[in-house]
Amino acid sequence: MPDARGLAVSGLERISGGASRETYRFRLSWDGGERPLILRRDPPASLIETERRVEFEAYRAFHGSAVPVPEMLWLEEEDDALDHPFFVAEELCGHQASPQVLLSGAYDRVIPRLAERKWMILGEIAKADPAALGLTAVMPAPPLDACWRRELDHWEALIDRDAVEPLPITRAAIRWLRANPPPPAQKLSVVHGDYRTGNYLFDEAGEIHGVLDWEMAHLGDPLEDLGWSLQPVWSFGREGLAGGLVPQDEAIAAWERASGMKADPAALTWWILFNCVKGQGIWVGSAKAFTSGGNRSPIMVYPAWWLINAQDRAMLKVMERL
Repeated sequence: MPDARGLAVSGLERISGGASRETYRFRLSWDGGERPLILRRDPPASLIETERRVEFEAYRAFHGSAVPVPEMLWLEEEDDALDHPFFVAEELCGHQASPQVLLSGAYDRVIPRLAERKWMILGEIAKADPAALGLTAVMPAPPLDACWRRELDHWEALIDRDAVEPLPITRAAIRWLRANPPPPAQKLSVVHGDYRTGNYLFDEAGEIHGVLDWEMAHLGDPLEDLGWSLQPVWSFGREGLAGGLVPQDEAIAAWERASGMKADPAALTWWILFNCVKGQGIWVGSAKAFTSGGNRSPIMVYPAWWLINAQDRAMLKVMERL
């Protein structure tokens, strides 16, 4: 803002959570204006290591589309200003994100509408053309028949690197995934990478106002995102309900209507199980970051304490071994 005068930051506070980025809200004021903003900064060690330009460009690509996202304003990739790279975005005020709030009973009346919106927005992401959005310039585009292998290789390597104890159920799931690969992707899609209850802003009418946390965005099989959204740990204890919201077949039907694609049951099962492995890679990685001293924030160890055993049980459930 080179022409602005009287620039001042006020009300700076850190928002809890955010294990892959530090997130702050603040108000920026200047002569003649004021705006609530969000700052996302890289932490010393992250739950997942990601490229902030990819996240920034994913947000920018979908801004103003059928996929609601906050406006991205500035990206700084050097360390000299705030010790770590960061970006600044508009704050979408007055909405909720917490799964605990959503599933408290207060929103039961609008959950069917919200669930339909959730999976229809995911279908819009799957339907979008990555090249037309300009994202092939910042995200590698794998061949359609290699999407599954690239992702499984990546997350298995992270588990190999970070696991501090044996993970026999996870290793069994990986063996099954390699022995039973899915068909090639129907199309190359933008994959949000963490599309779940808790990563979107909603209101009391059941509308979704912002899809957040694009730090794991990449190009790949659209069933990967759908599988993550149906991962059993994201039912938050509400057995049989996708994302803790509605039966799985209703979620899939909404996604199919919006995306124009079909979710082959066998291929979708493969991607749900893969996402259980991916989840375990995230949880053991966060534990490693905490125990090694790279990041002693409680948010780093909480997912491991809460989810490693739950993720094992989810894998057994998907493999029909529980």
